[in-house]
Amino acid sequence: MKPVIAIDGPAAAGKGTLARRLAAALGLAHLDTGLLYRAVGRLVLDAGQTPDDPAAAEAAAHTLVAADLARTDLRGPEADRASSLVAKMPGVRAALLAFQRRFAAQGAVLDGRDIGTVVAPDASVKLFVTASPTARARRRWLELQSRGVAAPLATVEAELQARDAQDAAREAAPLKAAADAVVLDTTELDAEAAFARALEIVQSRLGFT
Repeated sequence: MKPVIAIDGPAAAGKGTLARRLAAALGLAHLDTGLLYRAVGRLVLDAGQTPDDPAAAEAAAHTLVAADLARTDLRGPEADRASSLVAKMPGVRAALLAFQRRFAAQGAVLDGRDIGTVVAPDASVKLFVTASPTARARRRWLELQSRGVAAPLATVEAELQARDAQDAAREAAPLKAAADAVVLDTTELDAEAAFARALEIVQSRLGFT
């Protein structure tokens, strides 16, 4: 049976990059579960409705298909806000839970905010990837710049902090490290060092020599 690797953490901590690289290194499938909520938020906006409308968000979650995850407009401040709003809703999370668990059943690396606590509580390895708010804001700001999105660094940091507060306070699967997760702080680590450390942790937990 192939392992399930759960990688959780706040936005811009580096968990997505780590998850993709770990999946490739271990020969496993990868799912960025945050894209599910971003896609739901976009579907709500496409319909001319607001992401804080539970009925609209739940309806969109039930219509979600894999192709929606390939959209090119799932990143950026508007998508961030919509995603955070729909992710607070128990009905949306319930609608997407089965999708995530089916994906994990094949053996996979999943990254998000409640993988180790809700989606895959029996995961083979759990990582909680984090970094300081300042470091995460700068990473997100550089990412936005690379895509031609102009946004002041201070605004990006304020939006990240607001999202952190929303994610940690929501009643449905709040953002937190699983009790048995290994915490990996990437504040002082570049991408290569973070990947090396994450791979070391995963291989150790899986019993690789």
